[in-house]
Amino acid sequence: MKKLYHALCRLEVAVCGVGFVFLVAFIFLSAILRFFRVSMSWNIDLALFLLAWTAFLGADIAWRSGQLVGIDLITRNLPKKLQKIICLAIYFIVLAALIIIVIFGINLVWAERLRTYQSIPIPFSLVTLSVVVAALSMCLSTILKIRHLIRNFNTPKE
Repeated sequence: MKKLYHALCRLEVAVCGVGFVFLVAFIFLSAILRFFRVSMSWNIDLALFLLAWTAFLGADIAWRSGQLVGIDLITRNLPKKLQKIICLAIYFIVLAALIIIVIFGINLVWAERLRTYQSIPIPFSLVTLSVVVAALSMCLSTILKIRHLIRNFNTPKE
């Protein structure tokens, strides 16, 4: 199971990285072509598609690796066990919010299934699907964070 999870994590990083490279390339190409008065509207639509996927997948990568901004001004001086209890409560709140995002995201994907981009024949629901996929991945990461915190609840160093 760990191998599958690590493979999914590596795939997510690879997709995010490749998507970001193509996103920058499409924007750069669009700017150069606009300088020569060549309009390619599909370039911007594809860049927006890639932006959604890289942003939401990148959010899970940052969440999983602990790179999101956190404010611990109040909790850093509390006893370690109380810090862990607060952290656990926050993880459960995040998990509940992610489950709500998945539920409403699936409804949004279904509602957007017939809408397409103006310049490319890609359903707009593929963009909104990025929210659902990233939220599901973040749910898994959050569950693993909760499990890790519960298993190491009595160790003093964490």
